[in-house]
Amino acid sequence: MRVFLAGATGAIGRRVGLLLRQAGHEVTGTTRSTDKSPQLRALGVTPAVVDVFDADALAKAVAAARPEIVIHQLTDLSSAPGTPGYPAAQEANRRIRIEGTRNLMRAAQSAGARRVIAQSIAFVYPPGEIMRTEDDPLDLAAEGVRQSTVQGIIELEQRVLATAGIDGIVLRYGYFYGPDTWYDQPPKSPSVHVDAAAHAAVIAVSTGGGVYNVAEDCEIVSSARAKRELGFDPAFRMSR
Repeated sequence: MRVFLAGATGAIGRRVGLLLRQAGHEVTGTTRSTDKSPQLRALGVTPAVVDVFDADALAKAVAAARPEIVIHQLTDLSSAPGTPGYPAAQEANRRIRIEGTRNLMRAAQSAGARRVIAQSIAFVYPPGEIMRTEDDPLDLAAEGVRQSTVQGIIELEQRVLATAGIDGIVLRYGYFYGPDTWYDQPPKSPSVHVDAAAHAAVIAVSTGGGVYNVAEDCEIVSSARAKRELGFDPAFRMSR
């Protein structure tokens, strides 16, 4: 199938692109920098140099790719938690989740894509002792930086799931760990290895629908639905 991968040079995006190509899909991947185009070509991915905030340019890039599937792996997290730049990074990420998702969904709809798979997060449920499932509400009472994060996630998910003519799938990932992330080991629950996260997105190209928690087994969220409907395997690792 023809796949348009937004955010193809990120830690997850690179892995998704490689797995898609290994599965035989035709992939166009976005980057904001021409300097990263060779990196994508090395994976077998056709580069599309475009800024997601340029709605017209994005629409043209998606239309040119003629995708059946669009995968949204766009993030903007330049600073790790606990560092001085983290609040600003969260605001930049919120903008991508709101404005970027809006532009991408419009472009996908105009281009005739039939399915969009989007990256969300599994740590925006209200705190508590109950294991959360996808049917539980998000933390609407959050304050400060977390409030901004929750608002961005709500907007992203609504856009993906409610756009007419598109089968939307939302993957609520745990905290990433593994190569090219901030952590070598699970930092806290819920967590997921970047390889397993990427594999879940590739599986969702051809199956599933709706919202899925994608994380390793823990007492905070349940990934039973993703295991059952997608065949998500938290132990999946790419060969290196």
